[in-house]
Amino acid sequence: MYFAVLAVSYALPRKLVAAAGTTRRVAQSKGRRTLHAKPSNYLSMIKMLRAGDMLVLAPGIYGDGKEIPGLPLFDLHGEPDQPIIVTGPDAGPRPVFRASAGYNTIRFKNTSYIIVRNVEVDGRQIDVDGVKAQGITHHITLENIRIQNQGNDQQTVGISTKGPAWDWIIRGCEIRGSGTGIYLGNPDGDAPFIHGLIENNLIEDTVGYNIEIKHQLPWPDLFGVPTDPSSTIIRHNVFSKAHRGSVGHMARPNVLVGHFPLSGPGKENVYVIYDNFFYENPTGEALFQGEGNIALYNNLFYNSHGDAIHIQPHNSVPRIVYVFFNTIIAHGDGIVLVGGDTRYRQIVVANVAFGRMPIQANDQAQNFVGSWEAAAQYFVRSTGQPGELDLYPKVPLRSSTPIDIEGFKQFPDSLLDFNGTPRAGYPLGAYEGEGNNPGWMPTLTLQPSGPSPSAGPL
Repeated sequence: MYFAVLAVSYALPRKLVAAAGTTRRVAQSKGRRTLHAKPSNYLSMIKMLRAGDMLVLAPGIYGDGKEIPGLPLFDLHGEPDQPIIVTGPDAGPRPVFRASAGYNTIRFKNTSYIIVRNVEVDGRQIDVDGVKAQGITHHITLENIRIQNQGNDQQTVGISTKGPAWDWIIRGCEIRGSGTGIYLGNPDGDAPFIHGLIENNLIEDTVGYNIEIKHQLPWPDLFGVPTDPSSTIIRHNVFSKAHRGSVGHMARPNVLVGHFPLSGPGKENVYVIYDNFFYENPTGEALFQGEGNIALYNNLFYNSHGDAIHIQPHNSVPRIVYVFFNTIIAHGDGIVLVGGDTRYRQIVVANVAFGRMPIQANDQAQNFVGSWEAAAQYFVRSTGQPGELDLYPKVPLRSSTPIDIEGFKQFPDSLLDFNGTPRAGYPLGAYEGEGNNPGWMPTLTLQPSGPSPSAGPL
């Protein structure tokens, strides 16, 4: 059932993953001013904001669906240690921003060092986005935001950037039933999303993508863009397309990441994607699709309808790719890695994959594979609804020979399993042990916060 080959070196150039494990939590306000607002006066209060201010919004309905207001954050700039914070209460009822026809609800334009948290967006099933950024935006944090009723059309988006954007954090947000959950960039590749952190979100039942990050043309020459090699990190999220997805030519994967620039600054950047739960896609598309530079590890993939992972040509081709320590159960194909640039290496190692064709890849080693039907022998519960499904091994799934982990060490948390347990003894797949799952059971809820990330190579 499993096979092993001689261990080989998988090391990427060090500069490719510089700063991959860096968490950029924007500093809290030093308390220059705390302002309080309610639906009747918050627009005038926004115009007063300056670096270091915190605007606390009272619970209530902001916008009656006929007015334009939403939350316009235009030409506002905090500072690295003095962000502008717009927040609802930390507990209890929240401010609810109701969409108005013709205007996106939370709007950023030419803004920086802004935190928005603890609010809700009610899209009212009209053709506007929940959160939309235009112009140049950087160091924006969206935290603990709930977005609903945003699904009238596949092109209606929960969170979208339509201009150069860097050092964004999207954390702890719940997006349910949108046309597309998160859409970062432009279709033609001229609005790059750079050095982002997307963590601990729940995105489910979208018509199109849960997340799409577009490919990138060479970056414009903009002051402040981080030009050293870096990463965009996607971790501890839950992605589900169990219901409502488009089919046929409009069908989409749960998550798609396009390539970084093929020349100039950013060409060595990498998507670091780990500790996510990918659940169901009955539309004919895979749970994950990507190209360019990707490290994909410690994830759980379950699709009782079709395929799990496709890394393949799209707007360009796969370049440097690591796929390791994932657990995959798919009624279709498990891991498909094809069409890569032969000047670079694309490797699939130390995964557990069950499916019609568990792994298709030229460079693969020390994976444990089997059929969809055989999975029941190896997992606590290999089928079922969230809360019943348990992809923890009930028998040991380990390599008979040492796994060369040197190339993994450059990625954050790569030597911890999905539950944050240190790995030992050549385990394969997303989990370290076997028997009873000591950690979070995969469900369609926000994951508990993951382990503290490493600040650089492990």
